[in-house]
Amino acid sequence: MSMYGKSDKAILRDLGQRLRQARLRSNLSQQQLADRAGLNRTTVSEYERGASTSTLTLVQVLRALGMLDELAGFLPDPGPGPLELARSQGHRRQRATGRRGQSPDDPNEAPDDGPGDNDGESSW
Repeated sequence: MSMYGKSDKAILRDLGQRLRQARLRSNLSQQQLADRAGLNRTTVSEYERGASTSTLTLVQVLRALGMLDELAGFLPDPGPGPLELARSQGHRRQRATGRRGQSPDDPNEAPDDGPGDNDGESSW
């Protein structure tokens, strides 16, 4: 069943069961895990039963189980934001400002008479 089809309480129970299995795979009692995480044993027990607890408790339990890296899959790094990307790319031209490589004050440049001045010849 998809997680979206489960109630919040069912998801908490599922999370508790997964943490219990991880604790048992690490061969730790609830008290040992609680001591490592700096929690009370009853907090670990409640978490495993699917009780609503804080995010801090989740982080403490995952740290004690050596599973903090699992959060990377849960909350992947978003990468740089738009402002950071713009800063890292440096200044990029946004529009043309005239003919490239020629300064507007170049006395050797022939004046541009504008469109339509082509000595009577068709440009087609």
